[in-house]
Amino acid sequence: MKRSSIIAGIAAAIVGGQAVYLAAAGKGELLRPPGAQSESDFMARCVKCGKCLEACPYRAVHVAPGNAGAAAGTPVIDAREQACRLCEDFPCVAACPTGALRDVEARADVHMGTAVIEEDLCIALQGMRCEVCYRVCPLIDEAMTIDYRMREGDAIHAVFAPRIDREKCVGCGLCVERCVVGEPRVAIRIVADPDQVQAALDRKGAPA
Repeated sequence: MKRSSIIAGIAAAIVGGQAVYLAAAGKGELLRPPGAQSESDFMARCVKCGKCLEACPYRAVHVAPGNAGAAAGTPVIDAREQACRLCEDFPCVAACPTGALRDVEARADVHMGTAVIEEDLCIALQGMRCEVCYRVCPLIDEAMTIDYRMREGDAIHAVFAPRIDREKCVGCGLCVERCVVGEPRVAIRIVADPDQVQAALDRKGAPA
């Protein structure tokens, strides 16, 4: 098989994966790179130049495919595939020529979204010992903590429940990338729109 054919196949698979991601995420749920402000502000400033993609050392930033409507060609992150690593120098922000990505000097300045736990899928909340999301959180013991408590009606076994501080979570998605639950869906997700966070918590009964 020719190398060009292999490359084309890989590219098609990546685009297809992105298409599935965007379809599942829905409007307003696109995870943007660090430094993006509101979705309307970002869309007004982004010129689809691709410089943030080139600057990302982890290749976490991808181009939204053609079926993404007005967002097609803009940078997005699929946290399950490759989450943002919150680089110390934020090269994606520095590379942006239009200010679509801006005002980020430290991790605390990042506001990509908020992690929301799917309570019915999280194995830790079902009584199994799992601290994966907590251990990989770059803001461990700040954005995410563990609530150690005894199981209801059980004086022997404890629950190690992950807790997310909505004020400190920056939405990098590392917890999503590393979550051990994959079916029927990942047990934690990033809600990019701050106005939808509480609705997501109410809908899923997720722990705040």
